[in-house]
Amino acid sequence: MAKTAKLLRRANKALRDGEESPPLVHSANTGNFEQIVSTGSTLLDLAISGGVTKSGGIPMGILVEIFGASGSGKSAILSEMAGNIQKAEGSLSVLDPEGRLDHEHAKIYGLHLSEGTYHMPDTVTEVFEHIDAWEPENETGPNMVMTDSLAALSTDMEMKEDDAMGMRRAKEFSQGLRKVCRKIKNNNWLIACSNQVRVNLKTGGFSTPGGMGIPFYCSLRIQLSPSFKNKYLKKVVTVNGVKQEKIYGIKTECKIIKSSIDAPFRTAYFYLIFDYGVDDLRANLEFLKENSADTAYNFKDFECKTLNKAIEYAEENDLEPEVKERVISLWHEIQNQLRTPRKSKRN
Repeated sequence: MAKTAKLLRRANKALRDGEESPPLVHSANTGNFEQIVSTGSTLLDLAISGGVTKSGGIPMGILVEIFGASGSGKSAILSEMAGNIQKAEGSLSVLDPEGRLDHEHAKIYGLHLSEGTYHMPDTVTEVFEHIDAWEPENETGPNMVMTDSLAALSTDMEMKEDDAMGMRRAKEFSQGLRKVCRKIKNNNWLIACSNQVRVNLKTGGFSTPGGMGIPFYCSLRIQLSPSFKNKYLKKVVTVNGVKQEKIYGIKTECKIIKSSIDAPFRTAYFYLIFDYGVDDLRANLEFLKENSADTAYNFKDFECKTLNKAIEYAEENDLEPEVKERVISLWHEIQNQLRTPRKSKRN
């Protein structure tokens, strides 16, 4: 029991620190920044590609894997991205192997699902056949295929109980990616998927289901994990003299594990509010306060002592765009100070 507990502690630390098997070296494509989709989080967008473009975000023409613990907000980020694709009048195809995506709940993210955009594949092969045959209505994009999640996919052999260990799945991922990787780039499609994590109790490290093909071909891998500090957003009230408490959201930490589009290993966080989606304003206001000498949440002509009051004031006065611009400006100021300039190497 003591040994198991020690291994679990080591595994949890590995998840927090982002430790996993050494990434395979692969010159994945750098994406097309002429078209960019937001994750719904200003700070995450900046962590992804703030060194390439002012506001950051995810470019078209690449494969993206968002992985992490259950309940960390993977589906929420994918849904925010999908909703933003539709807002930009791009084409979208949603693959939902788990059958968990509620159509009404999706509207929270501005995501509207129809018979033509929503599919429930069973196997890895079906996913790649769908991508290979896909003909977006809007040829000029931005166009995206979203799969939530890869861990739920099976294989024909497994369905027939000829592959009890599920070893065939990794081979089919590698085969499928070899066939479509160039098509993704040439057609300027964004292929974004979520995945789970599997902890190795012997080593304390972790991996993602589907073998090494996905990490190999991805241009961008983002790890999500619930914050270990102030993880839950709680509201406490007193009714009839009795204290009542409700958890209405979570704080999630993000780490760029692999990036061929900008610098890797940047970190960010976002708040996910149940029945609301990604609360970008909350994270932005907190970022401004945390990275200044301010003891309150300051606006041009007003000061708020608490975060909830600051959110209320910003929303009442339509200050969300102004707050976002301040965050982008401060983020770039910090990054410029962190630069380590060097003279160019001699040939």
